[in-house]
Amino acid sequence: MSKVRIIKKYPNRRLYDTEISSYITLQDVKELVMSFQDFKVLDAKTQEDLTRCTLMQLIAEEETNGNPILSPDILKEFVRFYGDSMQAMMSRFLEHSVKLFMEKRAGLKSPLNSMLATNQTSQMHNIAEQNIDTFSSDLENKTASNKSAQISQ
Repeated sequence: MSKVRIIKKYPNRRLYDTEISSYITLQDVKELVMSFQDFKVLDAKTQEDLTRCTLMQLIAEEETNGNPILSPDILKEFVRFYGDSMQAMMSRFLEHSVKLFMEKRAGLKSPLNSMLATNQTSQMHNIAEQNIDTFSSDLENKTASNKSAQISQ
């Protein structure tokens, strides 16, 4: 089991990698992510976990430079989900969707699929159908639990 690498974030927004005893950049954090290294970003003063915030900053920078993954319309929809009764379900749906996509992506990269020239469009269609099925199931469960709660009141 690997040890979690600790990155300290100082008030001046500088990042300090305690493993190598050196300041690092956001690009260095990206390299840690890309190399699957386990790390945490902690506020140097309060020890608050700032990992999510730092990763969001990295995503924002990536979205600004180059080819974005998220369109403005999708980002607006994400913002609208905060505070919405469906926020938790959307979070689970996105997590499930990305995990399913990663599993399928591994299959798309396999040498056998390359040799057989698997139709990637139909694979993406299958992923979308599975996501819709999961989302529909979650929605039905939420609706059923809301009805039960109303009946018991």
